[in-house]
Amino acid sequence: MDNDKGEREKRHNDAPIPDNLEDWLTEEQLLALKHVESFGWQLKFIRRPAFQDPIVVLFSADGNKIGVMEKDGKIDMNPDITLREE
Repeated sequence: MDNDKGEREKRHNDAPIPDNLEDWLTEEQLLALKHVESFGWQLKFIRRPAFQDPIVVLFSADGNKIGVMEKDGKIDMNPDITLREE
């Protein structure tokens, strides 16, 4: 499927957040997610590249900060990630 810019859509109709989080996140990530949600952080999406670990992306409550959750549940506040414009 092509979008307005003529680029191929990469999401293939996958939901940004899968219903089965326990299949995509480690136990440490699941625990850390519950913890950071209590501070207003939200799981924004999980990138699921083929043959690579999922990339868990969080946004702060005010939407001004992003973080990538590592496999051990720690959050990288300076991730090397490019976000698409919506």
